[in-house]
Amino acid sequence: GYGALQKIVNKDGSPHDRAVFAKTIDLYLVGTFNVLRLASAEIAKLDPKESGERGAVVMTSSIAGYEGQMGQAAYGAAKAGVIGLTISSARDLSSVGIRVNSIAPGTMATPIMKGVGEAMLARFTANIPFPKRLGEPDEFAALAQHLLENTYLNGEVIRIDGAQRFTYR
Repeated sequence: GYGALQKIVNKDGSPHDRAVFAKTIDLYLVGTFNVLRLASAEIAKLDPKESGERGAVVMTSSIAGYEGQMGQAAYGAAKAGVIGLTISSARDLSSVGIRVNSIAPGTMATPIMKGVGEAMLARFTANIPFPKRLGEPDEFAALAQHLLENTYLNGEVIRIDGAQRFTYR
């Protein structure tokens, strides 16, 4: 991942760095689209099942795509783009029997996140209603597996966040 917190206009009056914005969009949105288009081209070559399905794709968005915090204009825009890409690509790829869904995780207990220190982890956990903890990678994986196996789920973005909602800060 890549992260650079910047406001649209910084305290010193300077504008958000355009190159940082572009790099963030390129990584999280264009990169996701690139993998989707290349993987889908290969999946489309497979023989369809009796149902007509050839396969399924699960992309990763973020709850920041719905409610990004201050300093997250680039990241929030990129993840909102993935949210928008989900239904469009599900409809596009229906003609070749490919389903597309996305997961929008909240704060997850990844190795990088665990490295931020106890004080920051407590701060992140404070606004998670229940369960009062970070999400576990195994929970994300279980949801991804379900999205791949449930053949009627298509074009959906599912939050996995313990009912977490970001404040504006």
